[in-house]
Amino acid sequence: MADLDDHPPFSAASGAVGALEPPEPPPPPLDETARARAILAAQPVIEGHAELPGLLDPEDLPPARAEEAGAQFWSLRVESDDVIDTLRRLDTVRALVAACPEDLRLAHTASEMVHARNCGRVAALLGPVSWTAIGGSAATLRAYHALGVRAVNLTRFDRFAREAVREMNRIGLAVDLSGADQDTVRKVLAVTRAPALLTRAAPDALPDDLLRLLGENGAVCMVAVGDDPGATADLLDRVRDGAGPASTGLSHLTAPAAGYVPLFAELLRRGWPARDLVGLAHGNATRALRETEFLSRTNRIRPVAA
Repeated sequence: MADLDDHPPFSAASGAVGALEPPEPPPPPLDETARARAILAAQPVIEGHAELPGLLDPEDLPPARAEEAGAQFWSLRVESDDVIDTLRRLDTVRALVAACPEDLRLAHTASEMVHARNCGRVAALLGPVSWTAIGGSAATLRAYHALGVRAVNLTRFDRFAREAVREMNRIGLAVDLSGADQDTVRKVLAVTRAPALLTRAAPDALPDDLLRLLGENGAVCMVAVGDDPGATADLLDRVRDGAGPASTGLSHLTAPAAGYVPLFAELLRRGWPARDLVGLAHGNATRALRETEFLSRTNRIRPVAA
């Protein structure tokens, strides 16, 4: 009979059948650029300002845009500010969208915008229309809305503008205050019950008290993204500090090929939390559109303006 002392100790025996491997170290944390790419891949950007190309060459369709864009407001401003020319521009944008069914999809509501994004299309929203292209007529406002327009750029305030803002609230047209003077912005914010948009905001021209009023309204200041991510981040910091994180948004890229990743990486380095970046990308603009639509649904029993 073998001596018990001839058996190998436990540690040696266990080594014969395979020792336990030490746990693998956790992967290194993602840097800001990788985190920015991940956020934008899941949260495409709503751009407040897209221009119709000067020449609609079939070889260049769809028009160049940022890879991270999920929805775009297509500007209907024309140099003449004429109603007929505006309608021609509207018709051209609709034709452009129809010519690119695998890339673009017309959206009239926030839900349609989200559905287009889920289908891998970029949602095209019509507007804003120039204020002078309204012709001082509430009937023209309603006609634009019936054609799919969802924003009007109000740049001056008078008696008609007061009634027009109320009518826009009633039918579900967003008020775009881009380019309006400070007095006009204050007067509109005192009347509108829906969140305003600034599809081409200039935060450095807005005093602190006006930023606060925009924040109280739930407005979204959509800032253009230039070549210097730091300079754009400074503007967005100003909006976030003065109006709140729910009022930040993006207008467009001056260089679409650069994309939004450098800006989002810079904001991550500045300590912006992910929830604020989601709001910046599309959450805030989507919320403003939904609130405008909801207000319209609750106001449909109001009499139509003359």
